[in-house]
Amino acid sequence: METQVLYNSDLHFEHVQWNRELSFWEDELKSFNKRLEELVTRWTDKKVLAKLEHYQNEFILHDKRIDELQEAIEVHETQMAGLNLEGKDALDTTLVKKHLEFRNKMETQRQIYSDLKKEFFRFLSKYM
Repeated sequence: METQVLYNSDLHFEHVQWNRELSFWEDELKSFNKRLEELVTRWTDKKVLAKLEHYQNEFILHDKRIDELQEAIEVHETQMAGLNLEGKDALDTTLVKKHLEFRNKMETQRQIYSDLKKEFFRFLSKYM
């Protein structure tokens, strides 16, 4: 079996992609919150207002999760930079394992966010 070597530059590329995706989500959440503000002024029905509060809470939670993910990427980048300073371009097993775990977290968060957006868009189409 051939050993595969992962280089810092390979994982850095993925980090850049993830950071762009997370920044996009942040921008989307700002837009979604503006929609919520519009709806709050249009509706007085308690059920609708409760749903608006639900989405506001979901967006706050997702925004916090984005911050956590961005921080984790930064920590991993710092660890990789430390290896580069030591003249090591290939990652050790521990850092690769962390990276793969983080990739799974991103995939999970991507699905959660996608589901939230679908639900929110259905809500908007009903109450906008």
